[in-house]
Amino acid sequence: MKPQPLIDSALLEKLERLAIRWQKSFPGLVGGHNISHFAGSGQEFLDHRQFHHGDDLRAVNWRAYLRLEKLFLKMFQVEPRIPVRILLDCSNSMTTGAVSKFDYARKLAAALCYVGLVRLDTICIQPFGSHLGDSFLCGGGRHRFIPAVNFLQDLKPSGRTDYFQIAREFISTYPQRGLLMIISDFLDDSGCERPLQYLSDFGHELVLVQVWAGEDREPSWEGQLDLTDAETGEKLEIGFDDASRRNYVEAFDAYSRDIQKVGLRNGGRYVGISTDTTIEDAIFGPLAQFGGLE
Repeated sequence: MKPQPLIDSALLEKLERLAIRWQKSFPGLVGGHNISHFAGSGQEFLDHRQFHHGDDLRAVNWRAYLRLEKLFLKMFQVEPRIPVRILLDCSNSMTTGAVSKFDYARKLAAALCYVGLVRLDTICIQPFGSHLGDSFLCGGGRHRFIPAVNFLQDLKPSGRTDYFQIAREFISTYPQRGLLMIISDFLDDSGCERPLQYLSDFGHELVLVQVWAGEDREPSWEGQLDLTDAETGEKLEIGFDDASRRNYVEAFDAYSRDIQKVGLRNGGRYVGISTDTTIEDAIFGPLAQFGGLE
């Protein structure tokens, strides 16, 4: 059976209205809130995108309009650009939930990748678990989106999360500062706040996207339970009632607030998204309002 597309064509068309934005300034680089897409002589043509209200009419391809009666904007690239890196959690904890957090995170990554490609950003998709996996680098326009989708669809979840190890490997692998978007449930027995702060202190602008399933935050469990850790395999016997559920929700929300504090330090951002939210609502809702899209 042919796999379902990560993002349907109707949503892709809507995504063309968006752009990834930065809050920091990176010396010698362009992108984000800095003007980086121009039409004119002496610059390399890379792609077209659909014309939207507010675009510069001087960049319209009028020859294409005469043939197709549609407005297309000519896109040119200015180098060097701010690197956009998407750290995608592929640990076993992402497989839990009635709606798989892993599948949901891959769709978010695909949507962010498309937004960047249309605006001629260079996107690096970097999966991770206990270590960094093989990455995928793409840029130069929407024609690179299909290879990016193929890469995402071929990913398989495995292992346990180790943010300390990931932070060390990331700093070593990517010495150039840039925008770092992390899509994860941020579940790590050792805690993730300190290694995330380390990445921010190194000079990366963080956008933390916390993905959770409904049962992650408010389990429907009742009675005596035998639980198995999705990453370590460790077993735990507990009794669960309404009071336990309230305490659990409070602890989950407190942990999310701690992650949010790290994200908001040094000019970063944080977005928390339940898998009950549609991808379109997540993109045009919290991500557009607080998570680096405009």
